Amino acid sequence: MEKEKIMAFMKRNKRTIVLSIVALVLLFSISHISRLRADARDIYEKLQVLTDIIGIVNENYVEDVNWDNTMEGAYRGLLEQLDPHSTYIPAKRFKSVQETFEGEFQGIGIEYDIIDGYITVISPIIGTPADKVGLQSGDKFLKIDDESAYKITRDETKKKLRGKKGTKVVVNVLRPGIEEPFDVTITRDDIPLYSVSGYFMLDDETAYILLNRFAEKTYKEFSDAMEALKKDGMKSVILDLRYNSGGYMNQAIDILDEFVEAGDTLVYTQGRIRKANRYYIATKKGKYEDVPITVLINRGSASASEIVSGALQDLDRGLIVGETSFGKGLVQNQWSMRDGSAIRVTTAHYFTPSGRLIQRSYKDGVDQYYEDLYTLPDSVFNDSLDKNLHLRPKHTTKNGRIVYGGGGITPDIIVKRNYDLSKSTMSIFSQDVRVFFKFAQKYGRKHPEYKSDVNTFLYDIKFDKTFIPELHEFAAKSIKDLKVEELTKDRDYLEMQIKSELAKIWWNNNAYYEARLLSDNQFKKAFQSTKEAQKFMAIH
Repeated sequence: MEKEKIMAFMKRNKRTIVLSIVALVLLFSISHISRLRADARDIYEKLQVLTDIIGIVNENYVEDVNWDNTMEGAYRGLLEQLDPHSTYIPAKRFKSVQETFEGEFQGIGIEYDIIDGYITVISPIIGTPADKVGLQSGDKFLKIDDESAYKITRDETKKKLRGKKGTKVVVNVLRPGIEEPFDVTITRDDIPLYSVSGYFMLDDETAYILLNRFAEKTYKEFSDAMEALKKDGMKSVILDLRYNSGGYMNQAIDILDEFVEAGDTLVYTQGRIRKANRYYIATKKGKYEDVPITVLINRGSASASEIVSGALQDLDRGLIVGETSFGKGLVQNQWSMRDGSAIRVTTAHYFTPSGRLIQRSYKDGVDQYYEDLYTLPDSVFNDSLDKNLHLRPKHTTKNGRIVYGGGGITPDIIVKRNYDLSKSTMSIFSQDVRVFFKFAQKYGRKHPEYKSDVNTFLYDIKFDKTFIPELHEFAAKSIKDLKVEELTKDRDYLEMQIKSELAKIWWNNNAYYEARLLSDNQFKKAFQSTKEAQKFMAIH
């Protein structure tokens, strides 16, 4: 009888017993790992509490517990209590996160958006299957493999369009200007994810490179771009790291090594354990040690972007323009878990060559940490940092200039981005209907004469006086309370938006990003300051 009671109890409480055994095994293992610095008994007691909580919830919670979600929440909560950047990556997200940094996936190769319920091609990626079969900007996918694609989600789009290299997918396409839809068979292939979004010459001597992240192949992409620009006559370069949130540190180090003299410290790290303490030193004769460099940064520039801009500034190697960067100076290492998930745990802090801690304070909690981006002195919502520099720690560059710490990289020339736009213009931005893209398609078909060479289009052509009234009429179909006079005030900015969309449709990404610079006051200041960057070369 006692045996039957025990068996019944075990059956009824099987999950609790299993979870408790797992927790006890963890307790036993942790208590015998001498490398742990925390007191083993303290950890043992806390894990006992965790085991008790699991048992109580499993036995008493009002509904059946989804333990996958519950434990994921526990993992996230544990890591979030450490700092803002230690994180848990569920197995279901791990593959897509890895793709971002590995630099490629397998699919058809389009930049797209969901517009009016349909997958709409913004542009095919050059050299990919979508480009080879002739997909065009504005193409809408009505069906995928004979199934309706109307009101498809982004997740569903990835599942249907991505797939193993060599497999085929049939899309039914409705193209602007063609009445009947048609089928296109596309053979999937490797699709590159580029770190260098665009690069081109601004004049006979000055080059521009837009770097959006530091991924597995960033250094090679950057080197290829620099070589191409060198052949075009490059004598100085503007490196745009705005909104570049970082990535692989080794890629940042390799890029720095091309600009900095051998023997200079590029960055160093300090942590609690000995192997976390490292110095990274310039090791070779860089190809571009004599090329003046101006770097654009803003609040979205973080991590590896701050390593690059901080080193170039501390070593008096380049001029930094824009806004103080994000302030993410935590070194994360990644560990794979047995269930296919992963964790990223902070193991050290980054310091620039002059000793500036890149990491911004997070002592007031994660919410305040991110809210500070909007309230710090040189935010677009606040006064210039010029008035507050005396409050920040001072450091000295290689040649004796004063630079400022306190989190992030403070530019040599502080320029807030000018977003003085009317309510009507901002209303167009706030609607998820891609008004600019759709209007550009219509406007381009109406004005084929604008499609000359790209430089003439960008710098010489001015849209006619009907531009604003036509944009207003078009946008007012989906957005209420737009005022023509407000759009007229923002004409230059709105013309830039439409020119950039047309540049991508008619030419390529380089043309698109060059058009985006037409109303960019931070870029204009950087361009004007390239001569100052050249002065740094004279004092080396």
